[in-house]
Amino acid sequence: MPTDTAEPALTEPTLTVDELAARAGVTVRTIRFYGSKGLLPPPVIGPRRVGHYGPEHLSRLGLIEELQRQGMTLSAIERYLEQLPAGLSAHELAIHRAVVATWAPGPPDRATRAELERRAGRRLSDEDIDRLAAMGVIARSGSGPRDDSGPAAYAQSGSNGAGEESGAADASAAADAAAAAEAPGTDDVGEAPDADTAQDVGVFRLDPSLLRLGVQLLDVPIADETILAARTVLLEHARAVAHELTQLFRDEVWDADRERQSDPDHVAAMKSLSADMQPIVVQALVTAFQRSLREELRDAFQA
Repeated sequence: MPTDTAEPALTEPTLTVDELAARAGVTVRTIRFYGSKGLLPPPVIGPRRVGHYGPEHLSRLGLIEELQRQGMTLSAIERYLEQLPAGLSAHELAIHRAVVATWAPGPPDRATRAELERRAGRRLSDEDIDRLAAMGVIARSGSGPRDDSGPAAYAQSGSNGAGEESGAADASAAADAAAAAEAPGTDDVGEAPDADTAQDVGVFRLDPSLLRLGVQLLDVPIADETILAARTVLLEHARAVAHELTQLFRDEVWDADRERQSDPDHVAAMKSLSADMQPIVVQALVTAFQRSLREELRDAFQA
């Protein structure tokens, strides 16, 4: 039974594997499978040979989840993670995940209040729910008294029609299927309610790619309006960068070999090349953004 006391921020390896699984919204089997594949660093072994996990493990699980949501296989994710600099902090891993999430936002998901708290990894007060709604992370599916026009508008404008399944259950199920021949997702959030159930006031629409970020922002002393303004800036510039890079790829690679554009094999090769370039582009974008942000903050707060 959760209490009214908010959970303390995770700052060191203090979570057991069960607690990490609950926080990340995956199964214990998934965590152990990822560890065996080298996708997660080993835990810190404490008294009684009990492994403990910290914020880096939680952030890395979030990044893996986001990469799977974008359609990357475990092998591709393994190669992507190998390219990351060693010793990235939880904060730096969260930046990587946030950038990956802007690639192709999935369709909105649905969850009950209990499922929402489970996926958030903490109890959510009514004030927390209102704040998440104001940030566009969730919206009430029913006809309750509270307005959900803002989040609903985000659900329409934030998705680009990728049409792929989303949510923590999918990432966990993929690993579970590879780790053992069992029905996937038995320990995760169930499927979204049908249309009739979705009209219940207790059911929420949510953007899975924003949920973890939104929960982290709940305890940050920044006004909702400021967060929304920052999100607008990021989305506008992310779309501009994506547009410019896509145009560059089209001009320099695709259009450079016009006579082969009707060749199915050539088209397939170009699509494959584009997919292979995505992790490289994301890493380059994250690196450039981190450097620029560091320089801006240094200039803004220098004595």
